[in-house]
Amino acid sequence: MDLLKQRLQAIAAKGRLTEEEKQKAKKEEDAEVERLYTEWRGSKQETTDPSLKVIPRFYLKPPGDEDILLQKLREEARAVFLQRRSEQLLDNDELKALYVTLDEHRTPPLDTTEGMLGWDDFCTASERATPKCKRYFTPFVFAKLQQDDPYGRISMMSFFNYVMRKIWLHQTRIGLSLYDVTGEGFLREMDLENYILEMIPSLPQLNGLEKSFHNFYVCTAVRKFFFFLDPLRTGKIKIQDVLACSFLDELLELRDEELSKEAQESNWFSAPSALRVYGQYLNLDRDHNGMLSKSELARYGTGTLTTVFIDQVFQVCLTYDGEMDYKTYLDFVLALENRREPQALQYLFRILDVQQTGCLNVFALNYFFRAIQEQLKAHGQEPILFEDIKDEVFDMVKPADPLRITLQDLVNCGQGDTVVSILIDLNGFWTHENREVLVAEGDDAPAAALVAES
Repeated sequence: MDLLKQRLQAIAAKGRLTEEEKQKAKKEEDAEVERLYTEWRGSKQETTDPSLKVIPRFYLKPPGDEDILLQKLREEARAVFLQRRSEQLLDNDELKALYVTLDEHRTPPLDTTEGMLGWDDFCTASERATPKCKRYFTPFVFAKLQQDDPYGRISMMSFFNYVMRKIWLHQTRIGLSLYDVTGEGFLREMDLENYILEMIPSLPQLNGLEKSFHNFYVCTAVRKFFFFLDPLRTGKIKIQDVLACSFLDELLELRDEELSKEAQESNWFSAPSALRVYGQYLNLDRDHNGMLSKSELARYGTGTLTTVFIDQVFQVCLTYDGEMDYKTYLDFVLALENRREPQALQYLFRILDVQQTGCLNVFALNYFFRAIQEQLKAHGQEPILFEDIKDEVFDMVKPADPLRITLQDLVNCGQGDTVVSILIDLNGFWTHENREVLVAEGDDAPAAALVAES
């Protein structure tokens, strides 16, 4: 209190000081602050140490290709680190012991076939479990697994499955990290190709594949990862993104020796699916030169893609002497087979954006729909007025700007796949135009058949 009074008196006194006296008082105050700061930091010699003026280096650039010794040292250090992380995970025996511990600490009433754990028994089981297990016995995990049980318990199997899922994620992260050459948490195409190639022998559903087809299979599998996880085409994907998506789960489904035929056909990574895609590519390649020309790609699917769209595909996508290779073809197939997905819409939007303005205006819509009108005339049909289609497209999308459609508008409206189909594919256009008839009649025949009949 006395110090506060003195300070207030000093402030009041400053108002009556001359300018020279104020400058002198300020210097004395600065000197006192410096003295106190020096005492707090230590000696005066320590504060003037030149080494303290240098900011410690906290980032080391990865060694270049020419630094072979540093690269080997970095790889060895990462291998040791990953080995230690692997040793921290529970093995099969420890998982069995954990299950027994949980089963011994069920919380009554035992009126269900599924074991339940209350908080007290959860804590007791944590004390009895091995040290490796203790990281999973946290209040956060217990609260996360709550299922509105009247006694506040959690399912024993839910907790056990949670632990197993965590272990699988860590194991997979470690396995993928072994292929991360740079050690920066990314996988290049070559890294992921090596990972999947070495995984093939552990997947019984791929046992029937000939070794000569393995490289094509790996290329087919890797393209799905990069198409959806690297839409900006940087040439690398985050390991974290690989773990977060469902693609690895689909790939590991192939470990099931009794996987149904339907499940295999719907799984991009299955042998039948890979053979289907590659077989289509070979059938399109009429001159058997291993590449696809515009006329060959135009036969894709039902052969109803417009020539304007095909021309624009070859204009935008990577080609070699005007022809498309298998990898570029895979992106094309993934986009057309997954038109509802944002990554597919992004791929198709780049093709539709003929003026490269980042939006689709009336000119772009008319540019593509004229080809649909020409196909209608070729089938003897009355052409649809563009004004009607334009209004319908803008009504479906409801863009923020009433005169143009952005990619985000296309994604947000939830009908981007329909809009794209109307503009690039006669089959898609007729399916949309005759949707009410098809629903009423329950007719699943392709719309192209309706064109042929008329």
